[in-house]
Amino acid sequence: MAASNMQDIKRRIKSVTSTEHITNAMKLVSAGKLRRAKATFEKTNENFHYITHSIAEIFNNSSDVPQHYLLGNREIKTTCYIIVTSCKGLCGGFNSNVIKEAEREILADWEKPVIVAIGTKGKEYFEKRGYDIYSEYLAPPESISFLETQKMSRPIIEMYNSGEIDEVVLIYTSFISSLEQEVKNVTLLPFDIERDPEIMKLDKMVEYEPSVEEVFNYLVPKYVEMMIYAAVVESATCEHAARRMAMENATDNAREMLSNLSLYYNRARQSAITDEIIEIVAGSEAQK
Repeated sequence: MAASNMQDIKRRIKSVTSTEHITNAMKLVSAGKLRRAKATFEKTNENFHYITHSIAEIFNNSSDVPQHYLLGNREIKTTCYIIVTSCKGLCGGFNSNVIKEAEREILADWEKPVIVAIGTKGKEYFEKRGYDIYSEYLAPPESISFLETQKMSRPIIEMYNSGEIDEVVLIYTSFISSLEQEVKNVTLLPFDIERDPEIMKLDKMVEYEPSVEEVFNYLVPKYVEMMIYAAVVESATCEHAARRMAMENATDNAREMLSNLSLYYNRARQSAITDEIIEIVAGSEAQK
């Protein structure tokens, strides 16, 4: 009985050791990917923040913004949700947090949503629940190019301009630190010029050439494209950070389990040795 118990524990130790090797290797790979992704994020974030802030400043300082881009210009019926998830799992609550936020928003709508899925996890989740996926990007998010973001954004802008959709909402994960990420819900269109009172108001008049309409028709798509691209780059950084943390926790748990199993194995082995000694002593006593 003791020998059988020891065999079971040995098999369990072998299984957990194998798992620990895998999770530790994945932790090291994710740490390397996180360093690269974080460097890309920090490099692009500063530039994109400057550009998007400049565009927001123009919006906030102009009374001539075309009405169809402004909040309150029409009743919001159909919303386009751009949902950024990953293509792989084993990253803790990274995907489930984004999906929960997106589902909460979608269920609050009466109208059928238009879903743009970046990453397979979000696409698969909503597809299984009967939602139509308008468009998708299923390659790893960190490999997305700005050109691909432009191609993805153009149909969304066209639908907004034609009145097929009334709102564009971006749901992604924001990078706070390597240990903390937060789901963000950003309305890209319509633009709420009262949303950011901290943006400085300019005293001078701004003239637009060739016309206000032309300038804003150019700026708004660029703003949407850059916001989506920046969100995807940031989300990819969060994915690697979340996976590194999840794999580190899994490795620590496996090592703790191995420590406990070794203790159980030694106890079972000690018990087996004690039983054998008792049998030998009992045998020798019987021969006297």
